[in-house]
Amino acid sequence: MIKIEINNQQDLLEVDDDLYTLLQKIAEETARLEGYDQGEISFALVNNEKIQMLNKRYRQIDRPTDVLSFPMDDEVWGDVIISVEQAKNQACDYGHSLERELGYLAVHGILHLLGYDHNSPGEKEEMRQKEERVLSKFNLSRD
Repeated sequence: MIKIEINNQQDLLEVDDDLYTLLQKIAEETARLEGYDQGEISFALVNNEKIQMLNKRYRQIDRPTDVLSFPMDDEVWGDVIISVEQAKNQACDYGHSLERELGYLAVHGILHLLGYDHNSPGEKEEMRQKEERVLSKFNLSRD
């Protein structure tokens, strides 16, 4: 089983049972598709100010981003930091729900924990296919 923890550090979105269940199911489905049946993931939900500070400290990029991942090991996969503020903006920009955007960012972050990246067009396409495969299971497609 995939164990998740949510550390809520923002006040734009209530972290309720529905959000917890969504992140749990996304973690389990991503793990299943990648051949894993156990692990631990910590999700931190933050605002743009906090993620910008982390982005500057760890990536030397002084601006907000939507998601950061900090991998650890095979048992404790690591931390996924999601800016809810950025997710809300992107959901509006892309014309889909906040739930879809948060789901996308969760899958994206988990795939980074598992070693995937998007530095080349091929890597980016591989990640996109995996993300959409997971999201489609929960009717969170782009459409």
